[in-house]
Order: sequence, then C-alpha cells, then structure tokens
Amino acid sequence: MNARFELTGPQMDIASYPTWAQDMVSSCEDARRAIVNHEMWGLMTTAQLDPEATRNFMVGVWPVIERFPGYMAHSLLKTRFGRSPGDDLARRWLVRNIRVEQNHAEYWLNWAESAGVPRAEVLAGQPPKGSQALADWCEEVTRHDSLAAGIAATNYAVEGATGDWSQIVYESAAYAESLPISGRKAGLRWLQLHAAYDDTHPWEALEIVCTLLGTNPPVDQVEHVMECVRRSYISMAITLDRCMDVVGSFQMPNEVAA
Repeated sequence: MNARFELTGPQMDIASYPTWAQDMVSSCEDARRAIVNHEMWGLMTTAQLDPEATRNFMVGVWPVIERFPGYMAHSLLKTRFGRSPGDDLARRWLVRNIRVEQNHAEYWLNWAESAGVPRAEVLAGQPPKGSQALADWCEEVTRHDSLAAGIAATNYAVEGATGDWSQIVYESAAYAESLPISGRKAGLRWLQLHAAYDDTHPWEALEIVCTLLGTNPPVDQVEHVMECVRRSYISMAITLDRCMDVVGSFQMPNEVAA
C-alpha cells in the first residue's frame, strides 16, 4: 500500500519531498534550464528585443495567460471533497488562486501596452504560427489527464519556470528604463508579482502532487507525471522560439483597417 505523504520539513526545500519527486525535479532540470537561459530574456534585459518580437511574445503567450484560470478550473472539477487529503488540499488551493490568475491577465495587458503593444492587438491579433504549443498542451493535460498530472504540468512546471524568467527580467534596470515613465509601474506589475508570487506557488503545487500520489507511487505514475512536467518545459521553449523566429507575420490594427 502506498504510504501517505505529509510535508514535515520546509516547503521550499526539495529534501522535504519523497525521493521520487526529488528524482523528477532533477531529471527535468535540463529542460527547465533551457527556459531560464532562453535568448528572449537576454534581449529583454538589455532592452534589445525588437518591436516585432515584443509583439509576438505578448500576443503569442497571451492565450496561456488568459486561459490559466480555466486550466485550474479543469483541475478543480476533478477534486472531490473528503475523498483524500490530496483532493482536499488541491481543492482549497485551487479555489483560492483561480481569482488571483484573473487579475494577472489584466496585469499582462498593462505590460503589453507599456511595451508598445496595444491591448486590442493582444486580444484580437493573430498569434505567431506554432506559438500555441504551450496553451494547447496546458489545455490537454488539465482537461484530459489526472489531477496530479495537470497540477504538476501547469502549476508546478509552467509557473515555476515563469517565476525563474520573470525574476530575471524584473531585476533588469535597463528593461525597466526602456518602458515609458508614464505607466511604468503598472507595466511592471505582472513581472513583479511573478518574480515573488511564484517563488512559493510551484512549491505549493509540488506539495499537492506529492500528497495526491504518496511517498511510493507506482513507477508508471511517476514516469507519466515526469513526462508531463518535461513536456511543459519543452512546449514553453517552442512557444518562445516561435515568438522569436516569426518575422513579418502581423499587421497592426490601423494597417488592417487601411
């Protein structure tokens, strides 16, 4: 019988988690580092990301931002109150945080406008071809896979890697100064929240996943959750690559009207 997991050590110390979770995190580190070291952030932090790539990033990543409360709602629908400690932990956490994600969508639009991408373009513009990789994967895994797999893929993997790269960009004085003084504070709000907020959020998600699966789950379950985490990192990398690679793929609203 699989032993129940209950966090007893520091939440943000990987040694507090079962061996299988430690192995999962370690085995996916290369894919996570590929996100943290992506060329997008180097160009942002040196204020060298060109307007077209900036537009592609804001529009291409928007479907993930806009749908994130929906991904969490898919997970919430899989919980049953009182069925297990993992269900109860996931239920409380998801209910509390879905509203927060709605606010993050508004902050993303503020960031885009501050970076020179009109709100209307983010909401209705055509995303770069192939940039939907991450949004499609998050929808698939949270809608059709297990509760543990969905939370691991989105709230642990996606939010964890996002916390890493948002901190890199937020700490760049050159990037902050590249935004107009008027509206700069609002424009940096999304980055500010994710650089700090996601410090603990992915650890909370990892605790939920471990509580759902226990200390010694079947090998096939562990391998599946590990693959879901890795696929999230890879899908994020594909989305960022497409935002960087696509050239001449869009028209601004006034050009369309003309």
